[in-house]
Amino acid sequence: MSEKLGSAPHGGALINRVVPSAARGEAQARATCLPVVNLNARAASDLLLLATGAFSPLEGFMGHDAARSAAENLTLPDGRLWPLPVLLQLEASQAAAFSPGSVVALAYRGTLLGSLEVQERFTVPGKKWAREVFQTADEAHPGVAAFLTGGDVALAGPIQWFGDASVLGVGEHWRTPAETRAEMARRGWQTVAGFQTRNPIHRAHEYVLRTVLEVMDGLLLHPLVGETRPEDVPADLRLRCYQVLLDRYLPSDRILFSVLPAWMRYGGPREAVFHALVRKNFGCTHFIVGRDHAGVGKYYGPYDAHRLLKTLASDGLGVQPLFFDEVYYCRRCASLASQRSCGHGPEDRLTLSGTEVRRRLREGLPLPVEFTRPEVAAVLAEAFGAKGEVAHV
Repeated sequence: MSEKLGSAPHGGALINRVVPSAARGEAQARATCLPVVNLNARAASDLLLLATGAFSPLEGFMGHDAARSAAENLTLPDGRLWPLPVLLQLEASQAAAFSPGSVVALAYRGTLLGSLEVQERFTVPGKKWAREVFQTADEAHPGVAAFLTGGDVALAGPIQWFGDASVLGVGEHWRTPAETRAEMARRGWQTVAGFQTRNPIHRAHEYVLRTVLEVMDGLLLHPLVGETRPEDVPADLRLRCYQVLLDRYLPSDRILFSVLPAWMRYGGPREAVFHALVRKNFGCTHFIVGRDHAGVGKYYGPYDAHRLLKTLASDGLGVQPLFFDEVYYCRRCASLASQRSCGHGPEDRLTLSGTEVRRRLREGLPLPVEFTRPEVAAVLAEAFGAKGEVAHV
């Protein structure tokens, strides 16, 4: 199923399951009389993104046939591209109380956020779908672990949102897809590239952003701020690093800084497709894909995401991937480069993995100026503190 680049949200229309403000009080009052499903942070973020159209064309949590089609074929049953299940998983004992045809309220940390019209209740074939989506059923994989421990039964059906997104801690930088699209239109952007990283921004990222800005009207700087691994750098700290770079080095009029309150699935190539489609719904015509996008450990090859996206570029993706090889500092070139633009060998390259950066910060070691801006390094050093532990900022 082909789809014109940059024409519309995925599937043709931006889904909106947010109750209008005039009717919100009545919806909340009705929900107080409904049985309640208490969501974890992952499900709450999915609820917000479903309601605001970030996951268009989905209108709610997926049923069995749709989820199976996504897991096995990377499509919805009607053939539209969709790479992974979006499920509301519960323990079997809890799910048994909610039958198809019922309506349930959805709450997070004691606050009602929305409702679900239960159309289906089904058993999740956890390990089978894990192997399809993550290419492994190894519970050491954080995405697999979250999936397999999330609950053996799923409730499916359309949702409504009448809550306050601040309950999820999204902060002032959150914009819905409709708001993001409106701002891009106001700025007159015809071509927009989306960029995501779950790591603190460094010079290699900056190189990629500057390269893209040379050929795009604008850039959506869109860090993921939902749930990640405990060892990852916290979202609030990453946002401070982005802000330093925006304030001091990058053209703010060409960059739209917003956050994506999605949780990290660490799904490698499948999640790269997911991230591209989500940014398409936010208005991007292009999406930046680097080395080992959404990867973790050694589960995926460094350019597996590139290969999968290339096969889907003319098969309903509708957003143009911009592929980047690993960027490093070349001592002989005295500049940032990749193997596409630099002929020198590995012995001349300075690269720091996320693991190495965290080790240096924990041990109070400086980050090289070739790797990160001094102002960003100072933010990170202050946050990690004298004990090498991240302070809450």
